[in-house]
Amino acid sequence: MKSDFTGLNAIVTGAGSGIGLAVAKSLNSAGAIVFGFDIAPGEMESVATYIECDVGNSQSVSRAIAKVQSEVSMIDILANNAGIGAVGTVADAKDDEWSRVMNINVAGIGRVTAAALPLLRASKSAAIVNTCSIAATVGLPKRAVYSASKGAVMSLTLAMAADFVKEGIRVNCVNPGTADTPWVSRLLSAASDPDAERRALEDRQPMGRLVSADEVARAILYLANPQQSSTTGTVLAVDGGMNGLRLPK
Repeated sequence: MKSDFTGLNAIVTGAGSGIGLAVAKSLNSAGAIVFGFDIAPGEMESVATYIECDVGNSQSVSRAIAKVQSEVSMIDILANNAGIGAVGTVADAKDDEWSRVMNINVAGIGRVTAAALPLLRASKSAAIVNTCSIAATVGLPKRAVYSASKGAVMSLTLAMAADFVKEGIRVNCVNPGTADTPWVSRLLSAASDPDAERRALEDRQPMGRLVSADEVARAILYLANPQQSSTTGTVLAVDGGMNGLRLPK
């Protein structure tokens, strides 16, 4: 796989930690030149060029893309990974939470992609991969706002794939199950019984464990690989069987 990415230019949003960091590391190891967008560098500095970017703010996105454009003339891979979580039912959600989550998780993908389009159009093998979620296809308790945003991400992915297929820009998404990331760790730490809560998250996935960030990253690289030139409009589940399997108890 390394030769497939050597010399390619990539943007990864939310690259400071979790799945985004795993994607940045994987792309770097595969020979790509990686620009990591995030509000803080986190742990990306050894694997990506850090560019400060708040995907929820159009001016911040424009500045970040301008910095990339000052370094390279094209982008071959855009991994739209930045996102935030939300816990609760619709009865718990306030207007500002709806606005914040949809702005970052959904509109953020749109504004980064729109700003990056001139650089993507200059590539002969442009690929966009959006990080969606199992929450787009399975009803999860107390994830109303988050699930709504990820359902929108999946639909947005398909719409973008249709819009850009004639330009040779492929658009796909991954649907991870519950992944072992810093966000999940923070969620567990706030629970009254973190160990019991973790076991519950593991048990609801048929494989009996959380998905790793590296597993999701490898799926993203598969979809971004120029050799997968016929793969577009695809929703790839990396969920331990949660979406498709119904095992007897």
